[in-house]
Amino acid sequence: MKRRTLLSAAGAAVAGAALVRPENAFAATYSGYAMAYFTESPTMAAANYGLHLAVSSDGLTWTPLNQNNPVVTPTLGSKGLRDPFILRKQTGGFVVLATDLNGTDWNYQSQYIHVWDSADLRTFTGYRLLKVHSLATHAWAPEAYWDAGRGQYAVVYSAVTGGHNVLMVNYTSDFVTASSPQTFFDPGYDAIDGDFVSVDGVNYMYFKNNTNSTLLGTRSSSLNPGSFSIYTSGIGPGRGVEAPQIVKSNTANTWYMWGDTWSPNGRFFCWQSTNVAGGSWSLLNDRAYTQPLNSKHPGITPLTSTEQSNLTAKWGAPAWNRVKSYNFPDRYVRHSNNVGRIDVYPFDPYQDQLWTLVPGLADPAGVSFRSVNYPDRYLRHSNYALVLDTSDGTSTFKADATFYKTAGFADSSWTSFRSYNFPDRYLRHYNYVLRIDPITSGSSSTDKQDATFRIGY
Repeated sequence: MKRRTLLSAAGAAVAGAALVRPENAFAATYSGYAMAYFTESPTMAAANYGLHLAVSSDGLTWTPLNQNNPVVTPTLGSKGLRDPFILRKQTGGFVVLATDLNGTDWNYQSQYIHVWDSADLRTFTGYRLLKVHSLATHAWAPEAYWDAGRGQYAVVYSAVTGGHNVLMVNYTSDFVTASSPQTFFDPGYDAIDGDFVSVDGVNYMYFKNNTNSTLLGTRSSSLNPGSFSIYTSGIGPGRGVEAPQIVKSNTANTWYMWGDTWSPNGRFFCWQSTNVAGGSWSLLNDRAYTQPLNSKHPGITPLTSTEQSNLTAKWGAPAWNRVKSYNFPDRYVRHSNNVGRIDVYPFDPYQDQLWTLVPGLADPAGVSFRSVNYPDRYLRHSNYALVLDTSDGTSTFKADATFYKTAGFADSSWTSFRSYNFPDRYLRHYNYVLRIDPITSGSSSTDKQDATFRIGY
């Protein structure tokens, strides 16, 4: 759903210096990432306005933690959050900021943002609301960075002044109290969702043009309020997009920019660039990345390998998997009316795409697909078509529901599934419906792609 509007503040620009995020200065020590998010789905069946976390080794393929349940939930203000953001503090540890909004009432007024301190993203302490203004409006999508010239953190968020959203800034040393708000960036039209990076001494801020739902890049040689100017054309995936989030690869001179869409609700897109200064971004194929299930408005920060492994040990990886199609990578294996098929993500019931890959019913060296929302049912073939069916305990059912994982026909880093009792046949989709067909090394490229999948989350 498209965000709407409501602030009025003034303040003189204060001399600024280079944007500093600790992760930029010590990038060589990082090997993974954490993502903060909340959850929604097309029918809002997955709506949850607590803090969710996922981890990734490459910044592209994500593992939700805590079974995709929140790790902490607000208890003040609206008692819900949107737009969480993680900042690694200069003194060590993290601070988590988020919009004070429980749901989608865009007219809800709050002069506060949610704040947590965390030493390691495994425990969250000092929960509080930080007041950022005293006006009849909101404070959306807060982000922060360390301004070395001021010796303070800048907290930037969206609020309304002059009849439209602008980006406001407050300065703080402790995220407990903050200076009076100033207008940080006002393009003369509705602007929300500012996100900051610094490359080669130049500061960049990407934001959402809320009048046409595209992303725009700005830059400045300083961090002075009012100093950023637009240098890109509108960026979008062919539909409305918001919540830009830029993160650098830990292993290459490559930057990724994430964007969130609401039609259908809960769909991320990702672009890459090797030249942020040039302002050109290439949209990645869905094959290259997988967002956390039902995730909304990502906030990403780099992690060390120890931090990432400790997070996974604390919160646990999901007990279920999702299975992505190779040649239709925006589609996932699901059941619908007890028929196995691939459908475009996101959809509801979202649980239809969740599978527990258990040891094969006919041979524990294989796998069987047990439904998460119908745990007494398995995917099995019947007349070569894949259906969701309740096990009757027979050897025939067990054989029909058992598959062997093999190297993917179209890409050996992906997976193909060979039928247990028809070993010349493999799981594939045809007109988006799942079946088993004979596939060999000499099969057409289309057949090979139809029979190739990725097991993930």
